[in-house]
This record gives sequence, structure tokens and C-alpha cells, in this order.
Amino acid sequence: HPRALWPPANTVIVIGMEMPLPIVETTPSILHKELYDTSNRKLDQLAYDLTRFLNRLGQASFFFPRDGYGSLRALRENNLAAFSHVMAAKYAGLGTIGASHNLLTPEFGPRVRLVSVFTEAFLPPDPLPPKELCIRCAACAKCCPKGAIHMRRDQVLADYDKTACLEMTEELTARRCYPCGICTKVCPIGKDRALYKQTKAMKKYLEESEALAKNPDDPEYRPWTRARRYGAARTRNPKDPKEIGS
Repeated sequence: HPRALWPPANTVIVIGMEMPLPIVETTPSILHKELYDTSNRKLDQLAYDLTRFLNRLGQASFFFPRDGYGSLRALRENNLAAFSHVMAAKYAGLGTIGASHNLLTPEFGPRVRLVSVFTEAFLPPDPLPPKELCIRCAACAKCCPKGAIHMRRDQVLADYDKTACLEMTEELTARRCYPCGICTKVCPIGKDRALYKQTKAMKKYLEESEALAKNPDDPEYRPWTRARRYGAARTRNPKDPKEIGS
């Protein structure tokens, strides 16, 4: 609860920023990393500016940065967050939480980054979405390279192996092309898919690993593999389609 972190809090303002689908589809890649880092910097700046604005109005406020850990090693030793931007965004009316534990928004599905501002100001809440956005297609579970997502029959939220997900992040960090984000790439939710004419990409996503194992230069995936070769550290196994430089 926000007041567990700051008792004067009366409102949490959540800001979301789009991660454009064409770059997310290249993940893991240096392009995706740069987009991730850029969106994080922009979000922190927006939240900082909003905090200053509210403080000047006499409404005590501060922003909670997007990431609350100093290193992946620290995260491995204590894989818990002090505050969940995803949960805050849900209750701020931005979307619902999908099987992958990501926030799903009507506009961009899970392809958003989030930051939160705590304030003592009383602001009227936005309405919650009328229904769950996750359609339980299991694409995130099927495409996860670490098998970290396990669908459940009794609820939308899947069982999620945080340690396995962290291992993938560690591997990609060593190659300078973190984060993974494949679960956000393959999710069919979001109006951005119509904008980028990618409403029928599911078959392509599901077949990617096998197709690239057979032919690392498969023309169907060449725009993505070309981006993955650019700027990232060399892989130990250049024939592995799940690795950079394949």
C-alpha cells in the first residue's frame, strides 16, 4: 500500500510510456535496449517535473523511480519490490494485469513502461477497466525462452518464475542487449498492432525459434535478425536463434 511507504499519500499518479512495437519485435537487441533506457529516462524526467509542479502548488509529492534495485546481483539476493507500478497502474485505471504479470493497456497491450508519483493531493480516481484484457492465449508462456510463465486454469494470472526471468536478464546484460521482453512482444493485446499492421503475427512469433534454428537467415525474420546483429556482444553459439548475433 502506498501509505506503507509514505503515510501522507492520498493519491498515486501513474504515468505510462509506449514501447513502439517494431522495435520491441527485435528483442533481444541493442535497439530494444536503447528504447528501454530512453523510455526510462523520459519517465523519470516526467515524474520529476510533475513532482516539482505539485510541490509548487503546496501539495507535498515525490516520485517513485521505475526500478528499485542497484544491480542484478542485489535483485537475485532479494527478489522483492518495495512498490509495484503495475498494481498501481491497474488501480489507476490504465489497464488490467495479464497472465505474464505485465500491465495490459487497451492502446499498447503490455508494451508500456511505468512510473508513479505519490502525492498528498486528493485527486478523483479514474474508473477501472470494465473487463479483463488478457484473453489467456498463452502466447507469453509458449514463447518465453526460460519457461518462466505457467498458465493456470483457475485464474488469469499465471504462475511466474522470477528467478528464471532474472537469469535471462543476466544473460542478456552480459551481451549488452537487455531486457528480454519477449512476453511483451508476442502479446496480441493493443491497438498499436493495427497501427503497425501486425494483427496477424502470432503464427510468426510461435514459429520463430524453430524457423531460425533451421535457417538463421530466414527472410521472414531478417529484419529482426539484422537488428539483433547490430551493436550487441558476440554470442557463444551463433547458430542459436535465441541468442544475439544468430
